[in-house]
Amino acid sequence: MIVDNESKIMAATMDSPEVQAAAMKVLVGPRQGWEDYVMRMVELGSGGYSPKHRHPWPHINYMVQGEGVLEIEGEVNDVREGSFAYVPADSEHQFRNTGTGQFRFICIVPREGHQ
Repeated sequence: MIVDNESKIMAATMDSPEVQAAAMKVLVGPRQGWEDYVMRMVELGSGGYSPKHRHPWPHINYMVQGEGVLEIEGEVNDVREGSFAYVPADSEHQFRNTGTGQFRFICIVPREGHQ
């Protein structure tokens, strides 16, 4: 069992030429007892974006703060606080912050999807 607050967890900066102003916190995963999945908080700063990529596992997302777009297979979807999404396996996708503040969302992936 784990009950905690994400404000206590240090975000790891995503360091890649395909990423800008992005960081991630692991909230719950195998270390906390959830063997098969990982729940992460992704933070994109102003002008930030995740890499445009695809992978063989699906994931689900829930937008917590701010606004942005989620592009899936070339379709651009506006998302904001309260939006949620299912990204199918093998779909090219990318998150981008289109607002002026932080864009934060929860991302849940199978264990093999967390590098």
